[in-house]
Amino acid sequence: MVNTAPSFGDNVRIRSTPETEERGVAGAVGQVYGFTTPSQTNVVVIGGNAEDFALNVAVEGRGSDLWFAVHLVEVIDHAPGTTISIDGVPKQWVRTADGDWREGKRSDATKPWWRFWK
Repeated sequence: MVNTAPSFGDNVRIRSTPETEERGVAGAVGQVYGFTTPSQTNVVVIGGNAEDFALNVAVEGRGSDLWFAVHLVEVIDHAPGTTISIDGVPKQWVRTADGDWREGKRSDATKPWWRFWK
């Protein structure tokens, strides 16, 4: 089943509403960088925080990312091929077209100095 709820790493479009038009982001494209509980973090949420959940979207052409109510964000795709890794961890995760993350070995991974025998 294809996941259609916006989540980390997805490419998204901001829906057109009076509030998004007023802020100049209606129809804008961006990428989901994360989520939060506005009642705990006090972020300003475009579209209100009735659900107490907001998505952080880096909108192309903007100097900063913005927080949106979920109903204002529509998935374009799951950014297949996106790769994430963590320094010091010999693994990487690659996004698939259906929104899953496939774990694999980093192509640039090096062994720790103490693992000379393997």
